[in-house]
Amino acid sequence: MPLRKRLIAGDSGWCLRANRWGGGGHSRSYFATISRLGDGVFWYVLMAALILVDGMTGLAASAHLAATGVIALTLYKLLKRWTRRPRPFASDARIQAWVAPLDEFSFPSGHTLHAVAFSLVAMAHYPLLAWVLVPFTASVAASRVVLGLHYPSDVLAATAIGSGLAGLSLWLVPGVSLFA
Repeated sequence: MPLRKRLIAGDSGWCLRANRWGGGGHSRSYFATISRLGDGVFWYVLMAALILVDGMTGLAASAHLAATGVIALTLYKLLKRWTRRPRPFASDARIQAWVAPLDEFSFPSGHTLHAVAFSLVAMAHYPLLAWVLVPFTASVAASRVVLGLHYPSDVLAATAIGSGLAGLSLWLVPGVSLFA
């Protein structure tokens, strides 16, 4: 079997296993809730909290997050339109979509791309947030596969794209760094 077909089969296999695991009531509820928070609710609340708690410094951090978010959304929409990869549940009848998708296509995972980019930028401004943001972002990424909405490769690619976007965003804003 050619390498490309083996990779696709492996991607589908991991997706099917995660989706079956997520069929249980408690795990499905957890990942559905995390996914819903990752739609934007969590990030909007975080930005508002930064402003309320830290005033102008929080406003600057929130503006940085918002600008990164606009670029991430634009890039995500362009990639979806270009790749047009069907979602796992649309390609394999054994995979269930445990929640309704926000759009038709799978690649890349917008939830993951945004979660990674937002988390890295937020942690550059407020390193102590890592204890909340790292597990939340990992849960968002896992939720996309467990819920049958994305392949693992969609999530891995989104992680790389979100990391690159955050890196560029941090490079463009003087005085803000993850490694300060």
